[in-house]
Amino acid sequence: MGVSEGSSRPQVVRFGAGDVELVGDLRRPEGVAGEAPGVVLTGPLTGVKEQVTGTYAAALAARGFVTLAFDHRNFGASGGTPRQHEDASGKRQDLIAATGWLAAQPGVDPDRMAAVGVCLGGSYALLHACYDPRIRVLGLVAGGYNEAPAMRAGMGVARYREVLREAVAADARAQATGEIDYLKAVADDGSEAIMAGDEPFAYYGTDRAASPGWRNQVTRTTIRELVTLDATAAMDLLVDTPTVMVHGRTDAYCGPEQAASVYERLPGPKDLLWLDTTNHIELYDDPRFVEPAVDHLASWFRQHLTPVGAAGTLQ
Repeated sequence: MGVSEGSSRPQVVRFGAGDVELVGDLRRPEGVAGEAPGVVLTGPLTGVKEQVTGTYAAALAARGFVTLAFDHRNFGASGGTPRQHEDASGKRQDLIAATGWLAAQPGVDPDRMAAVGVCLGGSYALLHACYDPRIRVLGLVAGGYNEAPAMRAGMGVARYREVLREAVAADARAQATGEIDYLKAVADDGSEAIMAGDEPFAYYGTDRAASPGWRNQVTRTTIRELVTLDATAAMDLLVDTPTVMVHGRTDAYCGPEQAASVYERLPGPKDLLWLDTTNHIELYDDPRFVEPAVDHLASWFRQHLTPVGAAGTLQ
């Protein structure tokens, strides 16, 4: 049995984030009278809307939410250059634009908006909720919470500085020649890839995640974006944002210890569901884990996305 989905097909939509056109899939729940809560989703590194975020968007739509899964700039059907480049600051702009666009749609209650981040999307959804007051509730699944100081400590100062120098050199080559230095996203042949190991290849490198919008490449300068991204620095701003986390007990890529640490630091109303996974990517598409994850998200969202003015609602 697959992950539960609504019976309606997603509507392909386009909207702007500055001068970049973004393309997304809008899903509406069936049989919902009046305005429904809206959910904006952001997902793993290199991911496109037909993969992880699409899976969660469809399952949440089946549970009564209007959802928007979209391709971030430089990826999939969305615009932006260089292609396949992780743009951390640009992704924050994308989420602001996506939230505003979704909140303005007919049938969406602009006062009941949530954000969901999966894997690296956990970093971006967390930052988005810190700075965008329209996000009243936050959901984080198998989150990877990048912290620049921890990255530098783990790599060592010498290697950290070397990575930054390599990125500067790649920038210089691109400026001089117009050629972009790319790495593979995943590989099973021992070649250099930004997501190393058998597990990422088992998802992205097989039919399991096949999508016409996904490319097995990423810019070398993406590494700089990842090691300098600091997702948790502003967490104190979440004091009024109910946050629910879902994480696997076994996760070699986004460690449970880090998830537990982030949970302890969350200042506002919070909840954490642990699932007995055996690896990270089971929370991408395995119904045994996605279904309880989405059920838990939906329950938390219903509890905390009460209409403005209802009893017990933050004003």
